Amino acid sequence: MTATIPANIAVNSDRLWASVQETAEIGATAKGGICRLALSEEDRRVRDWFRAACEAAGCTVSVDGLGNMFARRAGRDATLAPIAIGSHLDTQPTGGKYDGIIGVMAGLEVLRSLDDAGLQTHAPLELINWTNEEGARFAPAMLASGAFAGAFTADYALSRADRQGVRFGAALDAIGYRGDAALGHPLSAHFELHIEQGPILEAEACTIGVVTGVQSIRWYEARLVGSDGHAGATPMRLRRDALLGAARMIETAHRVAKAHAPDAVGTVGMVECKPNSRNVIPGEVFLTVDLRHPDDAVLARMDAEFRDAVAEIAEMDGLELTLEQTWESPAVHFDADCIAAVREAAAQCGFASRDLVSGAGHDSAYIARVAPTTMIFVPCAGGLSHNEAESATQDDVAAGANVLLRAVIETDRRLSGQ
Repeated sequence: MTATIPANIAVNSDRLWASVQETAEIGATAKGGICRLALSEEDRRVRDWFRAACEAAGCTVSVDGLGNMFARRAGRDATLAPIAIGSHLDTQPTGGKYDGIIGVMAGLEVLRSLDDAGLQTHAPLELINWTNEEGARFAPAMLASGAFAGAFTADYALSRADRQGVRFGAALDAIGYRGDAALGHPLSAHFELHIEQGPILEAEACTIGVVTGVQSIRWYEARLVGSDGHAGATPMRLRRDALLGAARMIETAHRVAKAHAPDAVGTVGMVECKPNSRNVIPGEVFLTVDLRHPDDAVLARMDAEFRDAVAEIAEMDGLELTLEQTWESPAVHFDADCIAAVREAAAQCGFASRDLVSGAGHDSAYIARVAPTTMIFVPCAGGLSHNEAESATQDDVAAGANVLLRAVIETDRRLSGQ
């Protein structure tokens, strides 16, 4: 490989798009999205597809003890740590075709395109499918990439249970993807292509988002316990209505986020009410809370305000409150050299770009702890994501893949000293 990037090198847009659409059939929903929860049968099927495609491209595939999959393409210098391209193939229960998936499919297309061009990189390349990025089935999110980076232990990850009580380790064994590769190894760099999951690129007619970091995130699980009672025979003044307390908590999460606008967000995404009968006062409610802000210090203030407010709610409504913070992901600042490689790649391709901080969490947020990392965003229609109607264009996905390809080649050139 020469010191300069071949001017005409590009991904095969049609082949990339075909891969995205083919894998979208695995777990396809009636509304055009995907339900492919981590470690489900659908996840097993797409993993099998991924393994076969990578092996057909000449890669060696290994799997670690948490199901992370690594497809390695040999470089000229086997002593160098690989340049990684990583994302995920699991989805939300009502997920779209592009969240995470285009990052893995674009990485596969990068490997195929290098083969087409007859180019061997100096360093090995490694395409990674990270396990349980979404956190939809097993909380917290980015569980296996977090363990790879040392944020969680393997035992902690394996012990996590879904809402039906199935543990991560048991589900991993059930689909046959508990591998024997060691958890964690050196990476020279890590790149991730993703849809923006927000409206900025589309609104500004900008093709490429150069991601400089990820905002701070905290997740909570709350349980409010009052007393079941007859809906007709229990006076209002004597009720201990857990759902009423939960409604006040939901409003509190919204109010706290609004108080720190425009950058703060607060979401209650899951509510379970018991006994869930139309003529029984709810005696117990479980709910989840998600608070985010780009500044760790501001999020800490939001945390304190939220905790104080919900304690007052529980006391006022005569409820027992359990509030557990289940996850904290501090704000992340990506690597300057990787960011520069993406900016230069976008310029070489002639694409309009702008810097962005990611509002969503990604595997790259953890991998940035152990390797130089950045991300590339492309637009999605209306900024809509975590939704079956999620949409991106073939041209934009191909544009992101071409920027990814050139950023990887540039990073390899720098590693080779050319």
